[in-house]
Amino acid sequence: MALKFLRALMPKEERFIEHFGAHAQCIGEAAIALTAMMQASAAERDARFAEVCAIESKADSIAKETLVALHRAFITPFDRSDIHALTTALDDAVDLIEDVAQHARLYKIETFGPRMLELAALIEQSAQLLVQLIPLLHDINRNVSRINSLCEQVGKLESQADRLLHLALSELIAENPDTIGFIGKKEVYDMLETVTDRCDDVADLIEGIVLDHV
Repeated sequence: MALKFLRALMPKEERFIEHFGAHAQCIGEAAIALTAMMQASAAERDARFAEVCAIESKADSIAKETLVALHRAFITPFDRSDIHALTTALDDAVDLIEDVAQHARLYKIETFGPRMLELAALIEQSAQLLVQLIPLLHDINRNVSRINSLCEQVGKLESQADRLLHLALSELIAENPDTIGFIGKKEVYDMLETVTDRCDDVADLIEGIVLDHV
């Protein structure tokens, strides 16, 4: 109670919320760029891959700025451990999208099935929800219902991605691919689904922040 009272009196470092929003935007941009890479011709794929890497680099810079601000800030809008965890989950999501692109090149995957595109679309949708959700943290008490609703929607997308992963792997096994091809595509599917896990982690962390402040 005393900590909540102190935070209410002291000026807050609001840039954290702006950083989180920019980070979430990077997830969506990276998902779009990855989809473009999956759909590109062989001649264009390297350029699309470079776009994914550029977005990951931008997200990495945002993460570093957030952590530097966290180190310097005297008063933060909410618990420092939550800020660190949110930053990590958001950055992991973008890193994993780049990992998908890297693995596709490593395993020389030339054809990306519809399930991969569906998973990328779910990532984009999750990111869009986070972009809507994060600015609401400026006034948690006023926005509790909207925050909880958006968090629930992110969780539903993660569950949908989990079901889609199982379907995709079942279809992949039925194709009876060669061992290297199977391993490569399975890793891509797993990483895509894990991105939605990280988005859901962000939503879970935000729900915890809400409980601490309401």
